[in-house]
Amino acid sequence: MTTLADARASSNGAGVPSEDDALDAYSRVVTAVAERLTPSVASLRVMAKVPGGRRQRGSGSGVVVTSDGFLLTSAHVVDRASGGVAAFADGLEVDFEVVGADPLSDLAVIRVRAGDLPAADLGDADRLHVGQLVVAIGNPLGFAGSVSAGVVSAVGRSLTTQVGRNARLVENVIQTDAALHPGNSGGALAISTGDVVGINTALIGPGLGQGLGMAVPINATTRSIVGALMGEGRVRRAYIGIAGGTRPLPPRAAAATGRAKGIEVLSVVADSPAARGGLRPEDVIVEIDGSPVVDVGELQALMTAARIGRAVSVKVVRGGDVRDVELRPTELGD
Repeated sequence: MTTLADARASSNGAGVPSEDDALDAYSRVVTAVAERLTPSVASLRVMAKVPGGRRQRGSGSGVVVTSDGFLLTSAHVVDRASGGVAAFADGLEVDFEVVGADPLSDLAVIRVRAGDLPAADLGDADRLHVGQLVVAIGNPLGFAGSVSAGVVSAVGRSLTTQVGRNARLVENVIQTDAALHPGNSGGALAISTGDVVGINTALIGPGLGQGLGMAVPINATTRSIVGALMGEGRVRRAYIGIAGGTRPLPPRAAAATGRAKGIEVLSVVADSPAARGGLRPEDVIVEIDGSPVVDVGELQALMTAARIGRAVSVKVVRGGDVRDVELRPTELGD
């Protein structure tokens, strides 16, 4: 696999690639990634049942993650659909079914009844750096794929998702200036090695940072979501019922807890686990079951299925004093 490091082999005497060398190396990287991943990215035609048959109701892209037919895509691409048609660059067209979708992470798993598919390798978005080369590959219309390249323009961004009354922040979203085209949602965002580090999910339009795209990261959190969707068809999350935000701790509380920041409780949902456990607005949460939390993303990451229905210890700062509160989370519903 060609990477930008290979450009140094043709650099000038100072060890710095010439402009032509650098551009040639850039082209080789993008071409190599496209050749590797285009066979793994399918065009999805999402179908709706109508009297006498079915009709297309949407489109997007999907990435093969197992050779026996599991693909990863965006939840909004297959929203309220049960299936459709997946078309690959080699001309293969096969029906797909939706295995599970998680709108709160904007990830979905679909499956096609086909074998020996070219599965993409999944990487780790937590290792990305601003300025790193990325390649976006989609297959919006089935015309052998759509490829664009750019750089990671920001990391650590948040993307708000909402289903019914439930809202969630998708943390560590990747922001890139690689051009995304209509139908690219659900496609792959890859690094120079060809590893997929994100699933393209949103394009920011005029007035909000034109030309910037967002991708849901592939990391430990999203891998667990994908595993749950493949195994159970859904993601179970614990729920305590607060809204909050990061705030610094007063010096005395910081010294007592060994923490500089926590999550201030801004509101408590009536009759929620937080309300029943005695949490109050202006409490500052610093630990959940011994794990420190400083932002909503860290709190959400701890609200796993394993904590549903069992006692959870929450350390809070209230009026300058440190105390423990016991909550019993319920399952987050629609």
